[in-house]
Amino acid sequence: MPRPKLHQTSSRKQRRLHESEEIKLLDEWIDAMKPSSGTNPLAVPPPPPSAPVGSLPGGAGFSPYAGCKLFSQLPISVKTKNGLKGKYVEMSDIQRASLPHSICGRDILGASKTGSGKTLAFTIPVIEKLYRLRWGPEDGVGALIISPTKDLAAQLFEELKRVGKYHTLSAGLLVGGRDVKSEKERVNFLNIIICTPGRLLQHMNETPNFDCSQLQILVLDEADRILDHGFRAEVDAILGELPRVRQTLLFSATQTKSVKDLARVSLNNPEYISVHAEAVTATPERLKQLAMVVPIDQKLDMLWSFIRKHLSCKILVFLTTCKQVKFVFETFSKLRPGVPLKHLHGGMSQTRRIITCSMFAEATPSVLFCTDVASRGLDFPAIDWVVQVDCPEDIETYIHRVGRTARFTNEGRSVLFLSPSEFKMLEKLQGAEPKIPIKSIKPNNDKLEQVSHRLASVLVQYPEMQHTAKRAFVTYLKSIKAQKDKEVFDVTKLPLEDFAKSLGLPVTPKLRFLNRNGKVGSFSESIDDGMGEDGNGHNSSDEELEDDVIVAKELDSTKKKKQELNLTEDSEDDILVPKESNKELPEKKITELPTRISKKKKLKINPLRPAGTRVKFDDDLNILPPLAAIADIDTGESVVDRIKLEERYTKLREEMKEHDKEDKMLQRKMLREKRKKQKMKLKKWRGDAEEVAVGSDEDLSDLDEAEKPRSKKSKMYFNSDSEDEGEKAKKRIGDDADRIRLAEQEALALKLLSSMH
Repeated sequence: MPRPKLHQTSSRKQRRLHESEEIKLLDEWIDAMKPSSGTNPLAVPPPPPSAPVGSLPGGAGFSPYAGCKLFSQLPISVKTKNGLKGKYVEMSDIQRASLPHSICGRDILGASKTGSGKTLAFTIPVIEKLYRLRWGPEDGVGALIISPTKDLAAQLFEELKRVGKYHTLSAGLLVGGRDVKSEKERVNFLNIIICTPGRLLQHMNETPNFDCSQLQILVLDEADRILDHGFRAEVDAILGELPRVRQTLLFSATQTKSVKDLARVSLNNPEYISVHAEAVTATPERLKQLAMVVPIDQKLDMLWSFIRKHLSCKILVFLTTCKQVKFVFETFSKLRPGVPLKHLHGGMSQTRRIITCSMFAEATPSVLFCTDVASRGLDFPAIDWVVQVDCPEDIETYIHRVGRTARFTNEGRSVLFLSPSEFKMLEKLQGAEPKIPIKSIKPNNDKLEQVSHRLASVLVQYPEMQHTAKRAFVTYLKSIKAQKDKEVFDVTKLPLEDFAKSLGLPVTPKLRFLNRNGKVGSFSESIDDGMGEDGNGHNSSDEELEDDVIVAKELDSTKKKKQELNLTEDSEDDILVPKESNKELPEKKITELPTRISKKKKLKINPLRPAGTRVKFDDDLNILPPLAAIADIDTGESVVDRIKLEERYTKLREEMKEHDKEDKMLQRKMLREKRKKQKMKLKKWRGDAEEVAVGSDEDLSDLDEAEKPRSKKSKMYFNSDSEDEGEKAKKRIGDDADRIRLAEQEALALKLLSSMH
C-alpha cells in the first residue's frame, strides 16, 4: 500500500491542531460567559450586530452570548456556522432562550408554539457537545433524539444532516418499516441516533453489543406525547438502559411539569423555558381560525365544496382514521376535483410516507388527506388552509393540527367542521387559557355542492370500494366510542343512517358494539388496527380489523318468536295455538345472544345456569312449568316433592333397562342374519368348485380363461426370521410349480389320445 504524501499528512495534523485550539477557545468562552441558572436570556438586551465576537482584543475576556439574536454570535464551531449559512441567520425566541443554557450543558424543559424553531434548539447543542468531546465512530452512541412518529423522525434526520454536514460525526435514522438486519450491522458505529421508541427498544433487546452506556445527551421531541400513556412502557424500558448522568433536553408545543414524568426522565435542575407562557393566544398570532357547525351527513359535501372553491391553495385535511383517509382520497380522486390529491396515514410504508411528504412539500397547489400522524412536528412550507373535517380529541390536538400553518413569519388559516353534538368542543376552545381566537361562522348552504349521490355511483361502478366505505363508517364510530370526553363525543346522538348515505352506502351497516335500538353496548374489540398511528394514540398499521359489518338475523327471528308467544285473546279458539297457563310465572329478561362469537374467546358452560327452561304442555295444551308434574300439590307451592322425584327416577331407570334389552336382542338378530348370509355365500362357492372338479377335461378346455376356477395361490413368506423358514418356503413354491407342470402334461396327453381315436 503506498504511503500518504507528506503534504496530506501535514494538512491533517494542522486540521487537528486547529480543531483542538478551537475547542479550547469555545470551552473557555462558554465557561466565562455562561448565564446564571434560572435567568431568561430574552430579558438581556442583545448586542449589536457589529460587536466583536469571541475573544475580545487586549485580553479583555469574551463577548457575551446570552441574549444575542444572530447564530454567528453564539459560541459554536465554524463547521456548524457554515452549515447554518444560507438558510438560518437570526434566531427565534425559543432558540434565543434555550441555546445559551443548553450549550452550557444544562437540562432544558422547553415549550413554545408550533412552528417556532424548536428543531434547531436541540440540534445545535447535540452536534456541539459531541464535537467538543472529540467524539468518533469508535466511541459509540453519544446522542439519542427520540421522536413519537416516523415522519417527524425522518424530518429531524434531514435537518441534522443539513446543519452538521461539515462535521465528521456519524448519524443514523432508526424507525419502523426499514430493514432491521442492515440497521443491526451499522448501529454500533453511529454517534447520533434519531429514532422512534419502538425501534430503539427493539435494537436494545435484539442487537448484539448495542451499548448506550456512554450516552452524553438525550433529546425528547414532542415530549408530552412520548411521556404519555401510549409510550409509557417503551420509554420506561429505554430510560432504564441509559446512564443517569447525562444532559437531557425536552421540547414540545404543550409541555408538562408533572413531577412523576420529570422524575422518570431524571432531569437535573432543568431550566423551564416557555417563551409564549405570557402570550395572549396559544396558537400562532398570524393564524386566522374559523369554526362552523356542519351535520355529519354534510361534511363530505362541505369538504368537496371547499376544495372546489380553493383550487389554487395548498390545503391540509385532517380526518380521524386511516380508513376514512383512504376512502375520501380514492373517491375524490375518481371524481377529479381539479387539484392534485395525496394521502398520508400510519398504515403506509415508511418509503411511501417520505415520498408523499416530499411531494406535498414541493407541490403547489395540492391537497393532502391525513390522520393525526401529520399533526405533530412536520414542517410543510406555505400551507394556506388547515381543514379539520373531524373534531379533534382535545385542545392540545387542535393546537398541533392548526400549527401546521402560519409557521415562523408566514400567515395561515384554519377551519373546523363540528357536528351539532360536538358543539361543546367550540365552547372549550373559546374558554381555553391562554385563549384560542377561534370565530364561529355559519356555512353558506346555497353554494354547497352535493357529492353524496356521486359517491353512491362511484361505489356502484367500483364494487371493491364498498368495503372501504363500510370500514370508514365503522372505524369512525369506533373512534367516537373510544373517546374519553363524553360531553363532546356521543355515538347515540349521531344520525347513523344519514351518515351511511353520505358515504354512498345503500344500507346502513350493522355494528357489533351498537344494538338495534341504537344504544351503546359492550365494546371489547380493539380499535388499534383500523385507526392511524396518530396523535390520538391509535396505531394504524394496515393490520386489518375484524369485519364489524354483520347481518343480525337472529335478533329479528327472536322478535318474531316473542310476538308469536304474546298472542291476544282473539286466538283462544285456535287449537294450534298453545294456551297460557293459569299459573303466573316469574318474568325473566330474555338474553339476546351475540350474532357472532370471536375465535379468540372460548365458550364456558355456567354450572350455576338456571335449569328447566323448556316449555311443556298438558292435555289441554296449556303451558306448564317444567317440573309441575312432580311438584307438591298439597302445599300448593312450587317445591319439588322428593318422593315423587325418586319414583320418577326409578321409573325412568326401569324404562331404560327395557330399552337396553330390546336393543341387545335387535343387535343379536342382526349379527345372526349377517353370519347366515356369509355361510350361504361360502357354501355356494364350495359347491361350484366341486362341480368344476368332477366335470370332464373337454369341458375345461372349452371354458374361457375368465370362467375357469382359480386355484388357490400358495403362501409366500418374506423376511423370515430364520434361514430354515426361508428354505421351507422355497421348497413349497417349487413343489407347487411341479404339480402345475404335471397337470398340464397329463391334459396334453389326453388330448393327443382322443385325437388318435
